[in-house]
Amino acid sequence: MVQLSGLGKRMPRQLSGGQQQRVALARALVKRPAVLLLDEPLGALDLKLRKEMQLELKALQDQVGITFIYVTHDQGEALTMSDRIVVMSKGKALQIGAPVEIYERPNCRFVADFIGETNFLSGRVVSLEGDRAAVFVESLNNEVLGLRQGDMRNGQDVVVSIRPEKIRLAENDTLNLNCFKAKIITTAYIGSDTRVIVELGNGLRMNVWEQNKISTLEPSVYYLEGQERWVVLFPENTLILPVD
Repeated sequence: MVQLSGLGKRMPRQLSGGQQQRVALARALVKRPAVLLLDEPLGALDLKLRKEMQLELKALQDQVGITFIYVTHDQGEALTMSDRIVVMSKGKALQIGAPVEIYERPNCRFVADFIGETNFLSGRVVSLEGDRAAVFVESLNNEVLGLRQGDMRNGQDVVVSIRPEKIRLAENDTLNLNCFKAKIITTAYIGSDTRVIVELGNGLRMNVWEQNKISTLEPSVYYLEGQERWVVLFPENTLILPVD
């Protein structure tokens, strides 16, 4: 089950780090416990092996049907492996839910900041309508419309959260709201996407991740330092969170 057939006669020093981890897992599983606690079991492995072991552990858990409680500080690992995530701070469970719920609908700033990366803007609620809230953001000197998380009231201090990959850069003002002029500060091409830092005025900066959908070497396709663009924050991707 742990893919170590034929290695039974090897000494521990003759096993790789990943193989040693498999031995430790087999020792824990052989008694078929009702619950198995794994405390950062992949922390000592290199990145590639860690990714492979994540998938193997997930498949093994499905096979044996034992509940795994998996402790990790690696947010990507938590999202990859979990059926349910508990985000804790100072001994308290702040939110419990499926990975998509925790990532897409965090209930407070701590959870939004801990799972994945996000941009935060401080503001004050100026109006409420259904599940949406309009927030005045002083650093933008403008209002931002988004989805409110939980009960709120007019005048309440809140935090606006939007993931970098959910922001769009446009050459023109494409919406009647949530559109702000910005300047490209730096860019970093990392293969799957390009990570851009933009400045919206008053020293306010935001991170924007754009997927590289076109396979090209043409320089004009990529953003250049100093270019002016419009930052578009779609309301359905903009979350209004209570201040922790």
